[in-house]
Amino acid sequence: MRHLILALALLPAAAHAQDALDAAEFDALTRGQTFTYAESGTPYGAEEYLPNQRVRWSFLDGKCKAGRWWEQNGQICFVYEDNPVPQCWTFFDGPRGLTARFENDPEATELYAVDRSDEPLMCLGPDVGV
Repeated sequence: MRHLILALALLPAAAHAQDALDAAEFDALTRGQTFTYAESGTPYGAEEYLPNQRVRWSFLDGKCKAGRWWEQNGQICFVYEDNPVPQCWTFFDGPRGLTARFENDPEATELYAVDRSDEPLMCLGPDVGV
Protein backbone atom coordinates (compact mmCIF):
# COMPACT_ATOMS: atom_id res chain seq x y z
CA MET A 1 0.00 0.00 0.00
CA ARG A 2 2.84 2.39 0.85
CA HIS A 3 4.31 1.90 -2.65
CA LEU A 4 0.94 2.65 -4.24
CA ILE A 5 0.59 5.90 -2.27
CA LEU A 6 4.13 6.93 -3.22
CA ALA A 7 3.47 6.09 -6.87
CA LEU A 8 0.23 8.09 -6.86
CA ALA A 9 1.97 11.04 -5.21
CA LEU A 10 4.57 11.06 -7.98
CA LEU A 11 2.06 10.87 -10.86
CA PRO A 12 1.34 14.62 -11.23
CA ALA A 13 5.05 15.49 -11.30
CA ALA A 14 5.80 12.68 -13.73
CA ALA A 15 2.87 13.59 -15.99
CA HIS A 16 3.93 17.25 -16.03
CA ALA A 17 7.53 16.30 -16.82
CA GLN A 18 6.35 14.04 -19.66
CA ASP A 19 4.43 16.91 -21.21
CA ALA A 20 7.57 19.03 -21.69
CA LEU A 21 8.85 18.87 -25.26
CA ASP A 22 12.37 17.61 -25.88
CA ALA A 23 14.49 18.92 -28.75
CA ALA A 24 13.23 16.37 -31.30
CA GLU A 25 9.57 16.99 -30.43
CA PHE A 26 10.06 20.75 -30.39
CA ASP A 27 11.82 20.70 -33.77
CA ALA A 28 9.16 18.45 -35.34
CA LEU A 29 6.38 20.74 -34.10
CA THR A 30 7.94 24.09 -34.98
CA ARG A 31 10.32 23.70 -37.95
CA GLY A 32 9.06 25.56 -41.01
CA GLN A 33 6.42 27.36 -38.96
CA THR A 34 5.97 30.86 -37.58
CA PHE A 35 4.29 31.09 -34.18
CA THR A 36 2.79 34.25 -32.73
CA TYR A 37 2.81 34.34 -28.93
CA ALA A 38 0.80 36.23 -26.33
CA GLU A 39 1.12 36.74 -22.59
CA SER A 40 -2.05 37.21 -20.50
CA GLY A 41 -4.03 38.11 -23.62
CA THR A 42 -1.50 40.69 -24.85
CA PRO A 43 0.50 40.10 -28.06
CA TYR A 44 4.13 39.44 -27.13
CA GLY A 45 6.09 38.44 -30.24
CA ALA A 46 6.54 35.98 -33.07
CA GLU A 47 9.21 33.47 -33.95
CA GLU A 48 9.99 31.74 -37.22
CA TYR A 49 11.58 28.32 -36.79
CA LEU A 50 14.10 27.58 -39.53
CA PRO A 51 16.14 24.47 -40.42
CA ASN A 52 19.23 23.56 -38.39
CA GLN A 53 17.82 24.92 -35.12
CA ARG A 54 17.89 28.52 -36.35
CA VAL A 55 15.20 31.05 -35.53
CA ARG A 56 14.11 34.58 -36.32
CA TRP A 57 12.34 36.55 -33.52
CA SER A 58 10.35 39.80 -33.55
CA PHE A 59 8.52 41.73 -30.84
CA LEU A 60 5.96 42.45 -33.60
CA ASP A 61 7.63 45.76 -34.44
CA GLY A 62 9.00 44.64 -37.83
CA LYS A 63 12.53 44.32 -36.43
CA CYS A 64 13.84 40.77 -36.48
CA LYS A 65 16.70 39.11 -34.64
CA ALA A 66 18.43 36.00 -35.90
CA GLY A 67 19.20 33.30 -33.38
CA ARG A 68 19.63 29.62 -32.72
CA TRP A 69 18.32 27.12 -30.19
CA TRP A 70 19.41 23.89 -28.49
CA GLU A 71 18.24 21.61 -25.69
CA GLN A 72 19.91 21.94 -22.31
CA ASN A 73 18.76 20.22 -19.11
CA GLY A 74 15.34 19.47 -20.60
CA GLN A 75 14.81 23.08 -21.65
CA ILE A 76 14.96 24.76 -25.06
CA CYS A 77 17.51 27.58 -24.92
CA PHE A 78 17.92 30.42 -27.40
CA VAL A 79 20.62 33.00 -28.12
CA TYR A 80 20.16 35.91 -30.49
CA GLU A 81 22.51 38.13 -32.46
CA ASP A 82 22.07 41.01 -30.00
CA ASN A 83 22.19 38.93 -26.79
CA PRO A 84 24.59 36.02 -26.20
CA VAL A 85 22.98 35.15 -22.82
CA PRO A 86 20.91 31.96 -23.22
CA GLN A 87 17.16 32.43 -22.77
CA CYS A 88 15.83 29.04 -21.63
CA TRP A 89 12.21 27.93 -21.85
CA THR A 90 10.19 24.80 -21.16
CA PHE A 91 7.71 24.15 -23.98
CA PHE A 92 4.50 22.15 -23.66
CA ASP A 93 2.07 21.02 -26.34
CA GLY A 94 -1.21 20.51 -24.54
CA PRO A 95 -4.93 21.21 -24.77
CA ARG A 96 -4.28 24.97 -24.96
CA GLY A 97 -1.76 24.42 -27.76
CA LEU A 98 1.90 25.37 -27.55
CA THR A 99 2.88 27.11 -24.31
CA ALA A 100 6.28 28.21 -23.05
CA ARG A 101 7.51 28.98 -19.54
CA PHE A 102 10.58 31.22 -19.19
CA GLU A 103 12.97 29.32 -16.94
CA ASN A 104 15.49 32.13 -16.35
CA ASP A 105 12.77 33.67 -14.16
CA PRO A 106 9.81 31.25 -13.97
CA GLU A 107 7.48 33.84 -12.43
CA ALA A 108 8.21 36.39 -15.16
CA THR A 109 6.75 35.03 -18.38
CA GLU A 110 4.47 32.31 -19.65
CA LEU A 111 3.61 32.57 -23.31
CA TYR A 112 1.07 30.73 -25.40
CA ALA A 113 0.78 30.46 -29.16
CA VAL A 114 -2.17 32.36 -30.60
CA ASP A 115 -1.34 31.79 -34.26
CA ARG A 116 0.65 29.32 -36.32
CA SER A 117 1.53 29.85 -39.96
CA ASP A 118 3.78 28.41 -42.62
CA GLU A 119 4.40 31.96 -43.86
CA PRO A 120 7.77 33.60 -43.06
CA LEU A 121 8.02 36.19 -40.33
CA MET A 122 7.40 39.76 -41.53
CA CYS A 123 10.70 41.61 -41.15
CA LEU A 124 11.48 45.12 -42.32
CA GLY A 125 14.81 45.82 -43.97
CA PRO A 126 17.63 47.68 -42.26
CA ASP A 127 16.87 51.17 -41.01
CA VAL A 128 16.30 53.38 -44.03
CA GLY A 129 16.72 57.14 -43.88
CA VAL A 130 15.21 59.81 -46.12
